[in-house]
Amino acid sequence: MKLKKNIKFGKAKFLFIFITLFFNSNITYPENLELVGNFLEIKVLDKVSSKNYKLNIKIGDEKIFKNISIKPLKCKNSEFDDNPEITAYLQVKDLKNKDKNEVFIFNGWTFSSSPTLRPFDHPVYDIWLTKCS
Repeated sequence: MKLKKNIKFGKAKFLFIFITLFFNSNITYPENLELVGNFLEIKVLDKVSSKNYKLNIKIGDEKIFKNISIKPLKCKNSEFDDNPEITAYLQVKDLKNKDKNEVFIFNGWTFSSSPTLRPFDHPVYDIWLTKCS
């Protein structure tokens, strides 16, 4: 008799824990939302004229700068205040290149503190992340 009561109590306890975890998993915490930005600020260096340009691009929008197209899909600030790290997912197309085999000249994550980790390699332009807001 006592064994059946323990089994029923164990099943009820498991069901209670499962329901609690299920309803608490749908909660979004505001700390995580503050780290993701809506706008990306980048600097573009024109290597031919040696001029810097500052561009503000909304996340998800495509910005055409001279003969390249820049589209940020995500940007995120680091959680640490002492050494801020900005990461962004960028897609960059060369509009002069008509070769259909090479769609993007850059497609991936880039980091503000170490741009050489995933280098943006273009003969005319260089891109640096400056801000995610």
